[in-house]
Amino acid sequence: MDYVFSILILVGIYIVLAASFNLIIGRAGLASIAHPIFFALGAYTAALLAIHFGLNPVLATLAGAVVAAVFSLMISLPSLRISGDYLMITSIGFQLGLLQVIKNIEITGSQGGLSNIPTPIAGPERGAVFSIIALAAAAGTVLLIRWIVRGPYGRAINAMRDDELAFIALGRDATRIKIAIFAVGCGLAGVAGGIYAFYFQYLTPEQYEILASGTMLTMVVVGGMGSTWGPVVGALMLVALPQAITFLQLPPSYMAPVQGMIFTLLVILFLFLKPQGLVSPEPPAPLAHRRAGRV
Repeated sequence: MDYVFSILILVGIYIVLAASFNLIIGRAGLASIAHPIFFALGAYTAALLAIHFGLNPVLATLAGAVVAAVFSLMISLPSLRISGDYLMITSIGFQLGLLQVIKNIEITGSQGGLSNIPTPIAGPERGAVFSIIALAAAAGTVLLIRWIVRGPYGRAINAMRDDELAFIALGRDATRIKIAIFAVGCGLAGVAGGIYAFYFQYLTPEQYEILASGTMLTMVVVGGMGSTWGPVVGALMLVALPQAITFLQLPPSYMAPVQGMIFTLLVILFLFLKPQGLVSPEPPAPLAHRRAGRV
């Protein structure tokens, strides 16, 4: 059962990551692929606060989310004022640079990784409790994002994504909306990081490399970019796929390259053959009108 619970926990964590990444890249159209580094910031912050200060895991996870959201400003403030390509370049540089910092300072465990992370739950029920927590976080993330994008703020996000110049011409502040959406998405990734840290109790910088960016992008593209339930479907598929690859009994040195090739191939195939993904984006919510009977 521990294996089953581990899969369920990974499913919950990756739904949070894919849904929050979709909010940034699919809903708001912000071309950032550095989402794994905010996952890392949440995980390392929560773990270090628990190890060195004995902070309650819930508070430590929330602190990790806040740190991830604050660090998102280091990308969004300088780069969102210009075109999207610069945001992608900035995000890649930020991810690679911060990973080098994590790999070379002692407090994060350097290259060897961070271990001895305390667990808030022990005993045979540990897997079941963490499964409930991870799946509840996934459900809460999806519902929160659905609530954001289906309201007036969501219509503003769609308008900004579809025609930013027209949106600005109407007197709306596109930069402020971009920064807010970026911070929310990165903060949710920080929550996923905290859950991961306290369950698996070991972190290594290799988990947050560019391959992780490709994995999350594949989940969003395959599931359906810009849809509410697409990232859920994509996360379920992409978490199950590596488990299926293990049945091939390939040498460990081949596992990661094969997985990367499959993920890349899926992105290319879906971009050309089914660009809307497995779940098509929902039509925008109708505007509410004050006069009864007005359509």
